[in-house]
Amino acid sequence: MRGKTILIIDSNSENRAVLRFHLTRKGFEILEAADGQTAREMYLKHDPCFVLLETALPDMDGLEVCFWMRYELDSNVPIIIVSSNNSEQDRIEGLKRGADDYIGKPYNLEELSVRIETVLRRTANRCSKLSYKGLTIKPLKGIVKFQDEVLDLTHFEYRLLYLFMTHPDQLLSREQIINTIYKKNEKVINERTVDVHIKNLREKIAKYTDYPFIVTLRGIGYKFTTEG
Repeated sequence: MRGKTILIIDSNSENRAVLRFHLTRKGFEILEAADGQTAREMYLKHDPCFVLLETALPDMDGLEVCFWMRYELDSNVPIIIVSSNNSEQDRIEGLKRGADDYIGKPYNLEELSVRIETVLRRTANRCSKLSYKGLTIKPLKGIVKFQDEVLDLTHFEYRLLYLFMTHPDQLLSREQIINTIYKKNEKVINERTVDVHIKNLREKIAKYTDYPFIVTLRGIGYKFTTEG
Protein backbone atom coordinates (compact mmCIF):
# COMPACT_ATOMS: atom_id res chain seq x y z
CA MET A 1 0.00 0.00 0.00
CA ARG A 2 3.04 2.27 -0.22
CA GLY A 3 2.59 5.62 -1.89
CA LYS A 4 -1.04 6.02 -0.82
CA THR A 5 -2.12 9.35 0.69
CA ILE A 6 -3.91 9.43 4.05
CA LEU A 7 -5.71 12.50 5.38
CA ILE A 8 -5.55 12.60 9.19
CA ILE A 9 -8.30 14.77 10.68
CA ASP A 10 -7.72 15.38 14.41
CA SER A 11 -7.59 18.56 16.48
CA ASN A 12 -4.90 17.11 18.75
CA SER A 13 -1.45 17.84 17.32
CA GLU A 14 0.18 15.11 19.43
CA ASN A 15 -2.23 12.50 18.09
CA ARG A 16 -1.49 13.62 14.54
CA ALA A 17 2.26 13.50 15.18
CA VAL A 18 2.09 9.91 16.48
CA LEU A 19 -0.01 8.80 13.50
CA ARG A 20 2.20 10.69 11.06
CA PHE A 21 5.36 9.05 12.40
CA HIS A 22 3.87 5.56 12.42
CA LEU A 23 2.14 5.70 9.02
CA THR A 24 5.06 7.42 7.29
CA ARG A 25 7.23 4.50 8.36
CA LYS A 26 4.66 2.22 6.72
CA GLY A 27 5.18 4.09 3.44
CA PHE A 28 2.08 6.30 3.41
CA GLU A 29 2.04 9.96 2.40
CA ILE A 30 0.40 12.06 5.12
CA LEU A 31 -1.95 15.05 4.91
CA GLU A 32 -3.27 16.70 8.06
CA ALA A 33 -6.22 18.83 9.17
CA ALA A 34 -7.03 20.10 12.67
CA ASP A 35 -10.65 21.07 12.04
CA GLY A 36 -13.58 20.25 9.81
CA GLN A 37 -13.30 23.19 7.43
CA THR A 38 -9.62 22.58 6.76
CA ALA A 39 -10.40 18.90 6.27
CA ARG A 40 -12.94 19.75 3.59
CA GLU A 41 -10.49 22.04 1.81
CA MET A 42 -7.67 19.47 2.00
CA TYR A 43 -9.94 16.74 0.69
CA LEU A 44 -11.09 18.77 -2.32
CA LYS A 45 -7.55 19.91 -3.12
CA HIS A 46 -5.64 16.65 -2.68
CA ASP A 47 -8.21 13.87 -3.20
CA PRO A 48 -6.58 11.50 -0.67
CA CYS A 49 -6.79 7.73 -0.90
CA PHE A 50 -7.85 7.30 2.73
CA VAL A 51 -9.27 9.30 5.64
CA LEU A 52 -8.65 8.84 9.37
CA LEU A 53 -11.24 10.91 11.20
CA GLU A 54 -11.64 11.99 14.83
CA THR A 55 -15.22 13.02 15.56
CA ALA A 56 -14.40 15.69 18.19
CA LEU A 57 -13.42 18.69 16.07
CA PRO A 58 -13.41 22.35 17.22
CA ASP A 59 -15.71 23.72 14.51
CA MET A 60 -18.09 20.84 13.75
CA ASP A 61 -18.92 17.25 14.57
CA GLY A 62 -16.59 14.96 12.66
CA LEU A 63 -19.59 12.87 11.66
CA GLU A 64 -20.69 15.85 9.55
CA VAL A 65 -17.39 15.63 7.67
CA CYS A 66 -17.90 11.90 7.19
CA PHE A 67 -21.44 12.41 5.88
CA TRP A 68 -20.28 15.25 3.62
CA MET A 69 -17.59 13.10 2.00
CA ARG A 70 -19.68 9.99 1.63
CA TYR A 71 -23.11 11.33 0.69
CA GLU A 72 -22.88 14.99 -0.33
CA LEU A 73 -19.78 14.47 -2.48
CA ASP A 74 -20.86 10.90 -3.29
CA SER A 75 -17.27 9.83 -2.63
CA ASN A 76 -16.23 6.23 -2.09
CA VAL A 77 -13.02 7.22 -0.27
CA PRO A 78 -12.27 4.75 2.56
CA ILE A 79 -12.95 6.33 5.97
CA ILE A 80 -11.99 4.99 9.39
CA ILE A 81 -13.24 6.89 12.41
CA VAL A 82 -10.71 6.91 15.27
CA SER A 83 -12.53 8.44 18.20
CA SER A 84 -12.65 8.82 21.98
CA ASN A 85 -16.43 8.56 21.65
CA ASN A 86 -16.63 4.79 21.73
CA SER A 87 -20.05 3.74 22.92
CA GLU A 88 -22.04 1.22 20.91
CA GLN A 89 -24.35 3.99 19.75
CA ASP A 90 -21.37 6.13 18.66
CA ARG A 91 -20.01 3.27 16.55
CA ILE A 92 -23.40 2.57 15.00
CA GLU A 93 -23.90 6.24 14.15
CA GLY A 94 -20.43 6.50 12.61
CA LEU A 95 -21.09 3.54 10.35
CA LYS A 96 -24.50 4.93 9.40
CA ARG A 97 -22.85 8.21 8.42
CA GLY A 98 -20.64 6.35 5.95
CA ALA A 99 -17.50 5.17 7.78
CA ASP A 100 -15.95 1.88 6.68
CA ASP A 101 -14.67 1.12 10.18
CA TYR A 102 -14.74 2.61 13.68
CA ILE A 103 -11.91 2.31 16.21
CA GLY A 104 -12.15 3.55 19.78
CA LYS A 105 -9.30 5.30 21.57
CA PRO A 106 -6.93 4.17 22.96
CA TYR A 107 -5.96 1.77 20.21
CA ASN A 108 -3.01 -0.31 19.08
CA LEU A 109 -1.07 1.29 16.21
CA GLU A 110 -0.30 -2.02 14.55
CA GLU A 111 -3.97 -2.99 14.65
CA LEU A 112 -4.82 0.35 13.08
CA SER A 113 -2.29 -0.30 10.29
CA VAL A 114 -3.81 -3.71 9.59
CA ARG A 115 -7.31 -2.25 9.46
CA ILE A 116 -6.15 0.46 7.05
CA GLU A 117 -4.49 -2.09 4.78
CA THR A 118 -7.56 -4.35 4.91
CA VAL A 119 -9.90 -1.53 3.87
CA LEU A 120 -7.47 -0.41 1.15
CA ARG A 121 -7.35 -3.91 -0.32
CA ARG A 122 -11.14 -3.95 -0.50
CA THR A 123 -11.21 -0.56 -2.20
CA ALA A 124 -8.09 -0.88 -4.37
CA ASN A 125 -9.85 0.30 -7.53
CA ARG A 126 -10.92 3.54 -5.91
CA CYS A 127 -7.49 5.17 -5.78
CA SER A 128 -4.80 4.15 -8.24
CA LYS A 129 -2.68 7.26 -7.76
CA LEU A 130 0.69 7.08 -6.03
CA SER A 131 2.52 9.82 -4.17
CA TYR A 132 6.06 10.02 -2.78
CA LYS A 133 7.51 13.13 -1.16
CA GLY A 134 5.15 15.42 -3.05
CA LEU A 135 5.54 13.72 -6.44
CA THR A 136 2.18 12.28 -7.52
CA ILE A 137 1.14 10.21 -10.52
CA LYS A 138 -2.54 9.71 -11.40
CA PRO A 139 -2.72 6.81 -13.88
CA LEU A 140 -6.45 7.12 -14.53
CA LYS A 141 -5.99 10.73 -15.64
CA GLY A 142 -2.46 10.44 -17.02
CA ILE A 143 -1.31 13.34 -14.84
CA VAL A 144 1.95 13.86 -12.94
CA LYS A 145 2.30 16.61 -10.35
CA PHE A 146 4.85 17.84 -7.89
CA GLN A 147 2.71 19.34 -5.16
CA ASP A 148 0.40 21.60 -7.20
CA GLU A 149 2.57 21.89 -10.32
CA VAL A 150 1.79 19.70 -13.35
CA LEU A 151 4.82 18.14 -15.06
CA ASP A 152 4.78 18.13 -18.86
CA LEU A 153 6.13 14.67 -19.68
CA THR A 154 6.50 12.85 -22.96
CA HIS A 155 4.84 9.47 -23.51
CA PHE A 156 8.00 7.53 -22.66
CA GLU A 157 8.90 9.75 -19.69
CA TYR A 158 5.44 9.12 -18.23
CA ARG A 159 5.76 5.37 -18.72
CA LEU A 160 9.21 5.38 -17.14
CA LEU A 161 7.99 7.29 -14.11
CA TYR A 162 5.00 5.00 -13.70
CA LEU A 163 7.30 1.98 -13.79
CA PHE A 164 9.58 3.53 -11.19
CA MET A 165 6.77 4.62 -8.87
CA THR A 166 5.11 1.21 -8.96
CA HIS A 167 8.46 -0.34 -7.97
CA PRO A 168 9.76 2.05 -5.29
CA ASP A 169 13.23 1.39 -3.88
CA GLN A 170 13.75 -1.55 -6.24
CA LEU A 171 16.69 -1.90 -8.58
CA LEU A 172 15.63 -1.95 -12.23
CA SER A 173 18.18 -2.94 -14.85
CA ARG A 174 18.22 -1.25 -18.23
CA GLU A 175 17.15 -4.55 -19.76
CA GLN A 176 14.12 -4.74 -17.44
CA ILE A 177 13.19 -1.18 -18.33
CA ILE A 178 13.49 -1.82 -22.07
CA ASN A 179 11.41 -5.01 -21.89
CA THR A 180 8.69 -3.31 -19.83
CA ILE A 181 8.45 0.14 -21.37
CA TYR A 182 9.19 -0.29 -25.04
CA LYS A 183 6.88 -2.58 -27.00
CA LYS A 184 8.23 -4.91 -29.65
CA ASN A 185 6.53 -3.09 -32.49
CA GLU A 186 8.26 0.19 -31.63
CA LYS A 187 11.60 1.24 -33.07
CA VAL A 188 14.70 -0.48 -31.80
CA ILE A 189 15.64 0.87 -28.40
CA ASN A 190 19.12 0.66 -26.92
CA GLU A 191 20.39 1.39 -23.43
CA ARG A 192 21.59 4.82 -24.49
CA THR A 193 18.01 5.77 -25.40
CA VAL A 194 16.85 4.73 -21.94
CA ASP A 195 19.58 6.86 -20.37
CA VAL A 196 18.50 9.89 -22.39
CA HIS A 197 14.83 9.54 -21.43
CA ILE A 198 15.76 9.15 -17.77
CA LYS A 199 18.06 12.19 -17.95
CA ASN A 200 15.21 14.28 -19.39
CA LEU A 201 12.78 12.97 -16.77
CA ARG A 202 15.21 13.87 -13.99
CA GLU A 203 15.63 17.38 -15.35
CA LYS A 204 11.88 17.98 -15.44
CA ILE A 205 11.47 16.78 -11.83
CA ALA A 206 14.50 18.84 -10.74
CA LYS A 207 12.69 22.03 -11.74
CA TYR A 208 10.49 21.56 -8.67
CA THR A 209 12.59 19.68 -6.11
CA ASP A 210 16.20 18.88 -5.23
CA TYR A 211 15.26 15.43 -3.98
CA PRO A 212 17.03 12.79 -6.12
CA PHE A 213 14.11 10.47 -6.89
CA ILE A 214 15.91 8.49 -9.61
CA VAL A 215 19.39 7.31 -8.68
CA THR A 216 21.91 5.51 -10.92
CA LEU A 217 23.68 2.36 -9.83
CA ARG A 218 26.59 2.39 -12.22
CA GLY A 219 26.79 -0.64 -14.45
CA ILE A 220 23.61 -2.07 -12.92
CA GLY A 221 20.59 0.15 -13.52
CA TYR A 222 18.34 2.63 -11.78
CA LYS A 223 16.27 2.91 -8.62
CA PHE A 224 13.38 5.19 -7.66
CA THR A 225 14.27 6.04 -4.07
CA THR A 226 11.79 7.15 -1.39
CA GLU A 227 13.78 6.48 1.76
CA GLY A 228 16.28 9.33 1.73
